[in-house]
Amino acid sequence: MLDLLRQPWPWYTSGIAIATIMVLLLFFGKSFGFSTNLRTICTIAGAGKRVKLFDFDWKTQKWNLLFLLGSVLGGVVAATFLDSGEPLHLSVATIKDLKQIGIQFDGQLNPAQIFGPDFISSPYGIFILLLGGILVGFGARYAGGCTSGHAISGLSNLQLPSLISVVGFFTGGLVMTHFLLPLIF
Repeated sequence: MLDLLRQPWPWYTSGIAIATIMVLLLFFGKSFGFSTNLRTICTIAGAGKRVKLFDFDWKTQKWNLLFLLGSVLGGVVAATFLDSGEPLHLSVATIKDLKQIGIQFDGQLNPAQIFGPDFISSPYGIFILLLGGILVGFGARYAGGCTSGHAISGLSNLQLPSLISVVGFFTGGLVMTHFLLPLIF
């Protein structure tokens, strides 16, 4: 069984899984989005007493918290028990592009040069991660949801605001990748 789980699966497997989850969510009248969990966690912590945004019945979002917990546990199980130890198979073009902006590919999913303890504990690394977190949090709040909520749930419900948001996400990603990332690193 572990051998089956360790081998690469066809790309369409995730599409089938996402479509199945979306059909189930639509059937039960729910909408999907990961950033909703931050609001729910803040509400549980008592932020609703001070900020109106967090004043809602968080128990209606228990299912989404379970999805978040399952995602984290799934990642831990995959990293702990399913890692074959082989380096990540990354395209030569991507490795070359990373090298051009000064990032050495080390075979890991997250290069240690920008996600390792040395970078994370440096003042520059703390600044980059803090600024990135603020921008992602602001963007998700300003757009009324995160990329997964808009791209998966919003588009499947044919919502025009989600289409506009997804176009903005992709445009921002392209600008970041081709113009800002080389300046940062």
